[in-house]
Amino acid sequence: MSKKVTTVCPYCGVGCGLEVQPPSEGKTINCDSEGNPIWKVMGDRNHPSSLGKVCVKGATVTEAMAKNRLEYPLFREKLDQEFRQISWESAYNLIVNRINTVRETIGVDGICMYGSGQFQTEDYYIAQKLIKGCLGTNNFDANSRLCMSSAVSGYIGSFGADGPPCTYEDLELTDCAFLVGTNTAECHPIVFNRLRAYHKKNPHVKLIVVDPRHTATAEVADLHLPINPGSDIDLFNGIAYLLLQWNAVDYSFIDRYTNHFEDYKEIILHYPPEVVAQKCGISIEDLETCTRYWVESDKVLSMWSMGLNQSSEGTAKVRTLINLHLMTGKIGKAGSGPFSLTGQPNAMGGREAGGLAQLLPGYRSVLNPNHRAEVEVLWGLPSGSIDDKVGKSVWEMILGLETGEVGLFWVAATNPVVSMPDLERTKKALLKSPFTVYQDAYYPTETAYYAHLVLPAAQWSEKSGTMTNSERVVTYAPKFSNPPGEAKADWEIFAEVGRRLGFEQYFNFQNVAQVHQEFASITEDRPCDMSGMTHQLLEQYGAIQWPFPLGSNPENRYGRRLYTDLKFHTKNEKANFAPLHSRGLAEPPNPDYPLVLTIGRLYGHWHTMTRTGRIDKIKKMHPEPFLEIHPKDAHKLNLEDNDFVKVASVRGEAQFKIQITRSIAPGTVFVPMHWGFLWAKNAEANSLTHPHACPISKQPELKACAVNLTKIIPQSDIKLSAKKGNRDKN
Repeated sequence: MSKKVTTVCPYCGVGCGLEVQPPSEGKTINCDSEGNPIWKVMGDRNHPSSLGKVCVKGATVTEAMAKNRLEYPLFREKLDQEFRQISWESAYNLIVNRINTVRETIGVDGICMYGSGQFQTEDYYIAQKLIKGCLGTNNFDANSRLCMSSAVSGYIGSFGADGPPCTYEDLELTDCAFLVGTNTAECHPIVFNRLRAYHKKNPHVKLIVVDPRHTATAEVADLHLPINPGSDIDLFNGIAYLLLQWNAVDYSFIDRYTNHFEDYKEIILHYPPEVVAQKCGISIEDLETCTRYWVESDKVLSMWSMGLNQSSEGTAKVRTLINLHLMTGKIGKAGSGPFSLTGQPNAMGGREAGGLAQLLPGYRSVLNPNHRAEVEVLWGLPSGSIDDKVGKSVWEMILGLETGEVGLFWVAATNPVVSMPDLERTKKALLKSPFTVYQDAYYPTETAYYAHLVLPAAQWSEKSGTMTNSERVVTYAPKFSNPPGEAKADWEIFAEVGRRLGFEQYFNFQNVAQVHQEFASITEDRPCDMSGMTHQLLEQYGAIQWPFPLGSNPENRYGRRLYTDLKFHTKNEKANFAPLHSRGLAEPPNPDYPLVLTIGRLYGHWHTMTRTGRIDKIKKMHPEPFLEIHPKDAHKLNLEDNDFVKVASVRGEAQFKIQITRSIAPGTVFVPMHWGFLWAKNAEANSLTHPHACPISKQPELKACAVNLTKIIPQSDIKLSAKKGNRDKN
């Protein structure tokens, strides 16, 4: 291919449009460190989400296209053996035989698949049809469980259905942006840049940032609330208390469009300013200023990400934030509403396709008998084929490996040996796995070390499909380069396994456009209706925002907010208040582990560095892991900048060089989560974290655990000192 291609960035959930230009003959060609020609990347100015902007990750994405690629299937009978190359025929036979063995011995619930927001929607969809439809187990989960599951359950609880109601246009229409649990400047930079440009031009617009760290996002805020980890619900209920006391409540909206306000009112009376200020570690004055900004703003846009979601009360945090919008009627109109910022590039597409253990395609639930029956009819399956139980979450899959309840663990496009909580326990469970299949584009990765069968997958640029971003905009990502060796698209692998298991009639697709057509049709008359979309339409007109039912005009394909009619997806079409108390951290600090560790992402790197760790520019930006600590805590421990510390929790330990900074609240320390054992020694942040999860979303509390710090001398320094001592003796 020699002409410019328009596509979508495969990193975060912002979903930026890209233009990719192949190396041109007769011109100077830039090459990566291995001599591979680099495709030029620019922002697509016609894309409605990013308007031509691009961050460093998107700008450099093609530099990793050819590096360390997995080209052929690899197999070993035991984990202590070396891999050997095998054919796809042999690989398919191994998978099919193992599936049949597990069905005959453990039962179908011994089969588990763990997928990824790196999938295209078509990959997700075929996996659901195979696992939940044909095999009859709901044991498909995805790394959205670690990322957005609490947002999903929060939206469902409050509105009756998943789906962020806002659009990025609202960034430039709001009077007050309330950012909580999100370092948007680093983790969703193009969203932040749009908001910041608008904020600078409009002095009346207020920016509130709630975060224990004084991040780049907090740096430009009108008000920064560095609350104690785990006190989010205290803050939200405290704001609600003041709204009630100040008579700043929209009672007309509440009466006409909501349920359960009186129950909620009883709860918030327990959160007066003096109590909330003490629990949150902020001043009453700042609490009142925050509330005043809400009151004085006609339009309030709240945004959140992992800081709320990754919590043992993640659903409750999301719902108590939504309560504030319902209490003030600031929803269903331009510039207002609750807006979750998605982590993975296609976690939204996964939710639409049913890519969590409790979901079915089209925003349906496995627990709803009507939903199961609808999908069975649409798939042509016998009645009762889809199980009526929620499948295993990924942590429950890990526990199943421990107990022998899982006989096949199939991981695709994600790297759980870096991203899962309680990593040492996770690794020990994987060592017990009778058969782990690992499907990825790159090799090696940390998870490949725990696999029996490794399958080469085509990545972004090497297959065609769709992705949905945080604002429900669907972008077509065409194939514009060939996969290396024998790598295949994920959906093709899943479909071929289905055919070989005897389900040929359900996987009779000639191309990926047909897969998308079937998926889109299954969303008809659902909250996420995309039945009017096709690959051809997306390629011709560009990105389209749902809902986009059959017969929609592609000329009018953007600016589609949800709930503008104030009719919600509940039985009585009213939104639900959530009367919930704060429970705090699942693992609060204690005398033995007196500090709270929080983890997060950096601007340049992406999750577990499978791609960004192979890009020279990004490695230079973020050359090594580190730990941020406040000067007060450093002084107590007699630490100086660049000292090394051992960080320990009750589960594990790691070692980091410290950065002393007032950008972190006293009592809290921060570590980036990116580095696995392939990229740094003893620097795995998730060796410290715990698996305690929200009981509704089952999302682990990756954002907070109790740790202690001990100053250490690195081994390299010890060796240098020993050499110097020997020279002195001589």
